Amino acid sequence: MLTIDNTVLLIVDIQGKLAHLMHDKEAFLSNAQKLIQGIKVLGIPILWMEQNPQGIGATIPEIAELLVDNKPLSKTTFSCCQNPLFLDELRALKRQQILIIGLETHICVYQSAVELVTSGYDVQVVSNAVSSRSYENKDIGLQKMVANGVALTGVETALFELLVKAEGEQFKKILAIIK
Repeated sequence: MLTIDNTVLLIVDIQGKLAHLMHDKEAFLSNAQKLIQGIKVLGIPILWMEQNPQGIGATIPEIAELLVDNKPLSKTTFSCCQNPLFLDELRALKRQQILIIGLETHICVYQSAVELVTSGYDVQVVSNAVSSRSYENKDIGLQKMVANGVALTGVETALFELLVKAEGEQFKKILAIIK
């Protein structure tokens, strides 16, 4: 089970024109926004990655505007784990549970998730907050991740798992976000 004090959210490459080419783009973006908002309500740290922003473009405004307290880390490798700055920031957080959202499921999300599992992390990919240009590629990525020890979750499942109980101010705020 995810816990507030041991979880970090990893946002992978929701950038530029590529973000608008994704399968079921509206649902993907809505779910990513809801999860980010909920994670912020819970005070969970966020690591934010961008793949070659000079070539692909910056994180799209719909996501970047939710991350004003964070700074993106740039990478040129598909896996976030090949970026020493990412690894340093992750280790500094001293958290073992990683929720992942972003693009593309079958490339950067897949490679990052599997490398994190191989490194001993408990990784859950938020299946309704990841996407690829085609449904087939998304499905291939999800299947390969599960086969390599990555767990799948959904936006509401993750948020309510982190909340634990249906009471308090955080619960009320998260209810408002997911409605």
